Amino acid sequence: MDSSDKYTPVIGLEIHAELKTASKMFCGCKNNPDEERPNVNICPICLGHPGTLPILNMEAIKHVLKIGLAVGSTIADFTEWDRKNYFYPDIPKGYQISQYKYPLVSGGELAGSSIERIHLEEDTAQSTHDTHEKSLINFNRAGVPLMELVTKPVIHDAETAVRFAKELQLLLRYLDAGEANMEKGEMRVEANISVRRALQNLTSRSDLVMPLGTKTEVKNLNSFRAVERAIQFEIRRQTSLLESGRQVQQETRGWDEKIGETFSQRSKESSHDYRYFPDPDIPKLKLSLIPEFDYELLKKELPELPWIKRDRYKKSFNVTDKEAAVFVDSPVLSDYFESIIKTYPNDQRQIKLTVNYLLSDYLGLLKKKGLVNFTTTATKIIPAKSFAELIDLVASAKLSSRGAKDVLSLLDEDPTASPQSLADKHGLIQNNDHSNLVPIIDKIMSEHPTVVAEYKAGKTASLQFLIGQTMRASKGSGNPEVIRKLLMEKLGQSEPSLLSLDSSKPY
Repeated sequence: MDSSDKYTPVIGLEIHAELKTASKMFCGCKNNPDEERPNVNICPICLGHPGTLPILNMEAIKHVLKIGLAVGSTIADFTEWDRKNYFYPDIPKGYQISQYKYPLVSGGELAGSSIERIHLEEDTAQSTHDTHEKSLINFNRAGVPLMELVTKPVIHDAETAVRFAKELQLLLRYLDAGEANMEKGEMRVEANISVRRALQNLTSRSDLVMPLGTKTEVKNLNSFRAVERAIQFEIRRQTSLLESGRQVQQETRGWDEKIGETFSQRSKESSHDYRYFPDPDIPKLKLSLIPEFDYELLKKELPELPWIKRDRYKKSFNVTDKEAAVFVDSPVLSDYFESIIKTYPNDQRQIKLTVNYLLSDYLGLLKKKGLVNFTTTATKIIPAKSFAELIDLVASAKLSSRGAKDVLSLLDEDPTASPQSLADKHGLIQNNDHSNLVPIIDKIMSEHPTVVAEYKAGKTASLQFLIGQTMRASKGSGNPEVIRKLLMEKLGQSEPSLLSLDSSKPY
């Protein structure tokens, strides 16, 4: 038996996300993650000066309550803030204001994994270390409202952990609670990882109630790739230790992206090490007494959530999982798509054409311009009405697939133009006139008697060649369906069921 089959990984996540508010959590300093000048958004409160008093940011609390409602959590009626005591240069007070016994949110589920709690705290300052072994501290981030979400230890592989983190990032953006850009430190993932004997290898009743394996915590993972690789490495490392008869040490570990390994940082603290106690300077809250925290009103403010939208797109628009993911990941793109299909909301063929030309062709054109993320403000986007007109031309067989791509490129250069006028100007409208196409077909058949004979002998693929030659002779203006029909009549074949035509092929 492979050693990986003998053990079951058990993973719990702790995810910190900075919340989008105008000011910090306990003071009026500006909350601006894009500020490049150090130590400008600071005051005596976030610097921890003696005698200062914190004031609660109600908007941050509202964000957390909405997140809890979105994932089906239990919302607290009573909550309080605690002091988490530890010394580090980026915490000038000697403690961090957090929540311990009474979090704002308990329970809930996201991406198939159970949530333990969601609470609010203040972020720390940022430390930087230069090549001269000097450390500098920037307090702009100190005191920024920070949400911490803790999952239950119910995740068993790295892929599920990444899926959870990605879904949380989406949720934060949909609720406009935070941008959660991991590369900017706005969302940080910490993974608690242990391995235990797999259930099929348990031999006694005592085994069935044995505690979880010894866990390690890998901190400050700042990309989804790092989350996945760090968890996978740690599972392999712990499994190897147990297989060799050694013990896993409970500790905090870091992640070295360059070598792809975790490394020991310090022994893991327990909650009693932080000596939590209620902060005497912050009033306790009875949330039901505060009108702006009315749960029913907050529920009405929730937008269509990512997983609901994903299911709707697959059911209503018959898109693939990959296509649905593209739309759900970009609300601006999905809004643009839905504004296009308003003119034909129940026409599945035109909806499918829109999906194909939008995701494959139009986004491809924009990426060539260097526009990786779709936005209606970064460039002159084709008006939704014009895009819908283009799809109408394709659906009505006035434009071939090749012609539609050409018109789309022309529209990208001049979004104010009409698709019909561009198609007319550049001779891209398909020729459906039999009297114009029959002479061309006669000429092609006379030039390729061998191919005609092969088709009549049963080589049905020869028809595609004849269609392609006719399309070229008509300079792409011929309707391939009309050409196919006329060719089959000329060849004495009236039953099309045995034949296939790739209508997307640019003949």
